Amino acid sequence: MNMAILEAIRQIARSKRIEESVLIEHVEAAMASAAKKSYGANYNIAVHFDPRTVEFHAFAIKKVVEAVVDADKEISLGEAREYMEDIEVEQEVELPLPPVDFGRIAAQTAKQVVVQRVREAERDMVYNDFKARQNDIVAATVVRSEGKNVMVDLGETEALLPPKEQVFREDYSTGDRVKVYVVDVRRTSKGPKIIVSRTHPNLVKKLFELEVPEIAEGIVEIKGVAREAGTRTKIAVQSHDMKVDPVGACVGMKGTRVQAIVNEILGEKIDIIPWQEDSEKFIIASLSPAKISRVILDEAQHAALVLVPEDQLSLAIGKKGQNVRLASQLTNWRIDIHSETKMREAEDRARASLTAIEGATPEILEALLRAGWGSAEAVARASVDELSALPGVGSAEAAARLIAAAGRAAAIEEQRRAEDRARAQVAAAPAAEVVASEERT
Repeated sequence: MNMAILEAIRQIARSKRIEESVLIEHVEAAMASAAKKSYGANYNIAVHFDPRTVEFHAFAIKKVVEAVVDADKEISLGEAREYMEDIEVEQEVELPLPPVDFGRIAAQTAKQVVVQRVREAERDMVYNDFKARQNDIVAATVVRSEGKNVMVDLGETEALLPPKEQVFREDYSTGDRVKVYVVDVRRTSKGPKIIVSRTHPNLVKKLFELEVPEIAEGIVEIKGVAREAGTRTKIAVQSHDMKVDPVGACVGMKGTRVQAIVNEILGEKIDIIPWQEDSEKFIIASLSPAKISRVILDEAQHAALVLVPEDQLSLAIGKKGQNVRLASQLTNWRIDIHSETKMREAEDRARASLTAIEGATPEILEALLRAGWGSAEAVARASVDELSALPGVGSAEAAARLIAAAGRAAAIEEQRRAEDRARAQVAAAPAAEVVASEERT
């Protein structure tokens, strides 16, 4: 019977990929549990299995004490030293027990414990395997849908693809083979729970690492990924070898490498952008394919004002703002896009308004424009401290005079606007009367 147990252990170890030593430990624990039915439940029992002799040896574990109270669990120091000479009080000693026939019930108990321990070992193995593969991609097969959730087979176990990790335009049918990104691995009472994703930006990053040898070798580095799953991804790459073009390496001969990735994510567009250390150049590249005229950086606010020709405005912004949104994510800059024409018109209006301020020298005028005050009204609301810090203003007294002059200029501007509105209303009145007359007719 013992030889049959050893053969079973070896067979399970091979089929379940579990170490023999681990299974033997489980069998020993199972036999110890079964042995209590024969030796008595009050005993602390350990069972050791010797694979060389294919024999089980049972031992009673007893604590060494000066005065024995419970003979089943305790032993005196003198008696203990008959087994171990250097044993001391409070230590434990294993005392050999006579062989016993475990019997059918005990053997059944041992079998149940072994099955349970093997199941736990399998779960631990799967958990450890996929915990090591968290934040990586794996091949999966769609097996079924449970409501809005999709279950995929990873080979050793199943994983959950929840709705928020599904691409809105992908249809997951039973039998479909897909690559998924492992986002989380958790222990549960029913075994490991694995959450996978098809929308994570790192899915695209890992696909490039698999498809492009230069990335795997460290010659080309992926510096950032911005993704709106199902529609478009922007990826920034840098080469650590001047002889290697990072964009060309990712695209591949006749586009074969990037096309393989596009096919895997079902036609999602991918923009591959050369990473630039210069923020201005990087922002310009990230807004590709739009042509950019000028970038004005505000380092303090980490914001960028981008000027584009009128015919490039919609292209730079993208459909529903997607292009500028992805560029902002990729560069980590807040990007605001304006057309050159409207920007010039705004600058002209600001310059005209500020020029009307009495005492505003050309130096002060330029300082006000650079600081963001775009009208006499805005300057009138400024504080003395804010204006006195500007080049050309100098003192608090000069700042106060500038604020007062700005208030007068703003009042004149408002009066002019009111007159313009009144004239517009007068001009519109005859037309309104004609329409009313026609309606009465």
